Amino acid sequence: METVYYKNKDETWRRMADFWGRIFKINFAIGLVTGLSMTFQFGTNWGAYSEFMGDVFGPPLAVEALLAFFLEGTFFGAWVFLDRSRQKLKAFSMWMVALGTNISSLWIITANGFMQNPVGYKMAADGSKVIMTDFLALVTNSYVWYMLVHTLLSAYLLTAFLIMGICAYHFLKRNNSEVFRKSFGIAVAIALVTAVLLPVLGHGYAQYVAELQPAKGAAMDAIWETGSGVPMYLIQVPDSSTGSNSVQFLGIPGLASFLYTGSFSGTITGLNQLAQDELPPVGMVFWSFRLMTILGSLFIIEALLGLYLQKSGKLYTSDKYLKLLMWSIPLPYVAITAGWIVAEVGRQPWIVYGLLKTANGISSVPISDVLLSVVLISTFYLVLIVFEIYLIKKTVVNATGVE
Repeated sequence: METVYYKNKDETWRRMADFWGRIFKINFAIGLVTGLSMTFQFGTNWGAYSEFMGDVFGPPLAVEALLAFFLEGTFFGAWVFLDRSRQKLKAFSMWMVALGTNISSLWIITANGFMQNPVGYKMAADGSKVIMTDFLALVTNSYVWYMLVHTLLSAYLLTAFLIMGICAYHFLKRNNSEVFRKSFGIAVAIALVTAVLLPVLGHGYAQYVAELQPAKGAAMDAIWETGSGVPMYLIQVPDSSTGSNSVQFLGIPGLASFLYTGSFSGTITGLNQLAQDELPPVGMVFWSFRLMTILGSLFIIEALLGLYLQKSGKLYTSDKYLKLLMWSIPLPYVAITAGWIVAEVGRQPWIVYGLLKTANGISSVPISDVLLSVVLISTFYLVLIVFEIYLIKKTVVNATGVE
């Protein structure tokens, strides 16, 4: 928006950049605060993990802070305080903010990728910690790139639905200004592209995970017994106490095998054939995965419908669809959270897969101290999210300068 305004001096694009920029400022500030508080948890709750992983975990997070954080922070300040007489620099500053946030994602997921698929390391002689031996291997970790693209596409999808939902609010108020018309057009296109790409990428990720972490792969669809040509059941209820599904019907023959192996006759290792003390909480992983995929299907339908209604000129009077979009604003947040539950809970009981169990990564402090820190940080997050929602709602309802 800043770039288009710089090129053609169309005031509509300036108003678009200003309006969405106000919401971006709120998110940016909240993001900084929540990120800083999260780092304290490495010391308060995960002391043993920090000692074990410090040599590997430290460099990516240091690069993230020194490069990405300062890049986005510095240019965000420039973008906020520059006036419109310096539009070229203002547009450049926002490009640098975008670059910084994406680089930040890369280094954070690089650190997380080692926890999922340890590479480029050796164990210390006394077995007390891992030592990095190959930084290039850490950066080119295949898990990192699967997860990075998936995470960024999810973030773009979330942004698109947030913008579509806010535009829908104004269309319901019969505020059909060019700011919201053009914003919706951009958002619905991004929503459709990302909503379609995510399951395509997810198919490749599922195959990769089934090989790398077979327990997670099997838990995602509650596959208990090893077999070939494994069906996918549309209706299914896993029961970990019996090592089976208490309900399963409407199976599609061979579909699970195809999703996890690329062949309808492929073989999947079942949960009952894996080490029983190394299985994740199957129910949590299964239902999170199902919730994510159901919402993913809904996003495709909503994006397609939105594109059709806009092209046909019926969008601004389609009140039922506009209300659906408003209520859909939280859904990408739910879907992304569900996806991270699959990724993180799915590798349990390992905090560093195959090297360190979660039970051995906690701090050597009384449970009451850990509980206190969790309660305090959670309360802090709750206050922040209430504050953020209040500010964004106020900005949206009192939209000024967009007429």
